[in-house]
Amino acid sequence: MKFLEEPPSFLFFTGKGGVGKTSLACATAIKLADAGKRVLLVSTDPASNLAQVFDQVIGHTIVPIRSVSRLSAQEINPLVAAEEYRKRILDPIRGKLPDAVIAGIEEQLSGACTTEIAAFDEFTGLLTNTALLQDYDHVIFDTAPTGHTIRMLQLPGAWSEFLTNNTTGTSCIGPLAGLEKQRAQYQAAVDALSDSQRSRLVLVVRAQASTLQEVARTHKELKDLGLKQQFLVINGILPKNEAEKDQLAQSIYEREQNALSQIPEVLRVLPLDMLPLKSFNLIGLQALRGLLEPENIASISVAEQRDLPDIASLGHLVDDIAANGKGLVMLMGKGGVGKTTLAAAVAVALAKRGFPVHLSTSDPAAHLEQTLNDSLPNLTVSRIDPEYETQRYFDYVMEEKGKNLDDAGKAVLAEDLRSPCTEEIAVFQAFAKVIQEANEKFVVIDTAPTGHTLLLLDATGAYHREMARQMRKEEKEVATPLMQLQDGNRTKVLIVTLPENTPVQEAAFLQEDLRRAGIEPWAWIINNSLAATTTESPLLHMRAKNEILQIELVLTEHSQRAALVPIQNEEPVGVERLLGLSESR
Repeated sequence: MKFLEEPPSFLFFTGKGGVGKTSLACATAIKLADAGKRVLLVSTDPASNLAQVFDQVIGHTIVPIRSVSRLSAQEINPLVAAEEYRKRILDPIRGKLPDAVIAGIEEQLSGACTTEIAAFDEFTGLLTNTALLQDYDHVIFDTAPTGHTIRMLQLPGAWSEFLTNNTTGTSCIGPLAGLEKQRAQYQAAVDALSDSQRSRLVLVVRAQASTLQEVARTHKELKDLGLKQQFLVINGILPKNEAEKDQLAQSIYEREQNALSQIPEVLRVLPLDMLPLKSFNLIGLQALRGLLEPENIASISVAEQRDLPDIASLGHLVDDIAANGKGLVMLMGKGGVGKTTLAAAVAVALAKRGFPVHLSTSDPAAHLEQTLNDSLPNLTVSRIDPEYETQRYFDYVMEEKGKNLDDAGKAVLAEDLRSPCTEEIAVFQAFAKVIQEANEKFVVIDTAPTGHTLLLLDATGAYHREMARQMRKEEKEVATPLMQLQDGNRTKVLIVTLPENTPVQEAAFLQEDLRRAGIEPWAWIINNSLAATTTESPLLHMRAKNEILQIELVLTEHSQRAALVPIQNEEPVGVERLLGLSESR
């Protein structure tokens, strides 16, 4: 493995949820420890399963792993770290500022950016602890900071002045109010990350075209910030011999090989490792040791029965949605779970039933718009350009909020506006114009902000007040977007996930976030399921069996209702294939 050749003191594994970065970090730590190295494994995953992997309690303090000599571990819980971070910032100003201002800052501090910075705050202490490297040869982190976080930590001062001037703005800049005292530590941490002799960044991805494009952007952004020691690991590739076993395996293999043939040029220069898909769940020492070793697929039998729980099809969910005759259907989920495709499938199924439907998407793949507009009566499609909307929102905030700031304050504001929250807010404002159509027809939306963003948007009052002004002007009741999303009679929120541990955990966190905003998800959709197929590939058969536990968890612990969508032999593009998603099973 190239990423394991002459490893430096610090190794960072980064990637989207579900690509296997945590498993790969654990497997690397075990392999180095087995080779005689003293290793510290640090997890910043809120759904960390280190305790399950090593069968012992692991928490905020470093503990030795009983089952692996020379290996110690620590779990930095980002949610706990974020709560402690908020207290450090808010406690000194409580009672000194109006309650409304404090409430606004609290919401600013409730988003993903705060959690990201708080976790970074925790492990910068490890990066800059020179005594630590006297005890360990390698420190392995299963999550790495994003370019957004690093840029913020490199900016000059003016945090407090900016926050004071921006307490009513839609911002996640709040954490910067507490950074000044630790700037020396942060600078030392950034220096360590940028030093190729001390740090190595491992980008973990799957063989999917969209994922590879996104990682190409991450690579360039981090390289521009000085993090040049990067390695690429493409995980979970279906072996060629499995493609000969059945049609589904052949289709998956061809899709992956097509994606691999189109790896972006900027990634081709990186040292590359490709890991085959495993038949087993990566839980336990034996499984993790096997991740970096060849697997004997020939020993797997497909005769073993798979007991799929009783779960509805997508078509059954569409039937229930159609009973209302109109309304807003919003699909939410992390990137890579197939939310855009399922939104199109729901829209097509409703239109096929004779209802007028407006599908609104921010998907840059315009083939959906072309295919659907020309092919199906009752269906109209609009596409919102996230780049255009974000730039428009950026320019507006810089003009309105930045006019009274000095150059340093403007730099902080500009950096804050490069956060993920900005795109969510900008796109949602564009979607808000479409939402009102749900009073007359079905409106299906494939992109949605988190509960944090919805609360933050509403807390600013700007959009809400404008809607209220229009209500008075028109002398009729009009619900604001947040109010409409909170109305279960008018809106059905569908959470999309995959039948794997990390995607299900991330979907559960999203559901909690939405509930904070008063939005109760109506159903979950489990997408791309092998368990819902009749595959004869031994490897895929075993993975299908492994999905059962996650499907049962969704049914028993997370959702009021759920649907299962099988993975398809062909890419679900075009009306007929999209209709097939709701007609499967």
